[in-house]
Amino acid sequence: MSLIGKEIEEFAAKAFRQGEFIDVSSEDFKGKWSVVCFYPADFTFVCPTELEDLQDQYRTLQDLGVEIYSVSTDTHFTHKAWHDSSDAIGKIEYTMIGDPSHMISRIFDVLDEEEGLANRGTFILDPEGVVQTVEINADGIGRDASTLVDKIRAAQYVRNNPGEVCPAKWKEGAETLKPSLDLVGKI
Repeated sequence: MSLIGKEIEEFAAKAFRQGEFIDVSSEDFKGKWSVVCFYPADFTFVCPTELEDLQDQYRTLQDLGVEIYSVSTDTHFTHKAWHDSSDAIGKIEYTMIGDPSHMISRIFDVLDEEEGLANRGTFILDPEGVVQTVEINADGIGRDASTLVDKIRAAQYVRNNPGEVCPAKWKEGAETLKPSLDLVGKI
């Protein structure tokens, strides 16, 4: 069942952020754009490359009014230990949510029940906490965080310009489309 267009269910969790343990809830996803990035586990192989890549895009995304949240089924304590022991993870400034109960992974429908781990899922949520994009990758396929920038710019454009849509490979400032009967069969 697709989560596109649906508001995320309520949850509360513990997280690690910049040297502190904090409380996070679904309410934190409201009032701004959010990227929620699920990954299988701390202290693994592909995961630190992805999370470091997200950090590399963090300032650009913040300039767009976006906050990043990473989530695994590890605890917030494990996130801190990983942060303290890994050069790649030690760079991370965004919130790392612990989901040992698997509740958040189930809400986002990314939990591998047999393994007890989250799949590689990336979600863009609008300021109402409504899912606008979903990307799920197999465990061995890492994601490219730079693609989030254009996706968010397109989502923000569509939200701010009702009646317009962004075509494939759209970049900020490029032409958009206005769906109408006149365009049917002409593109």
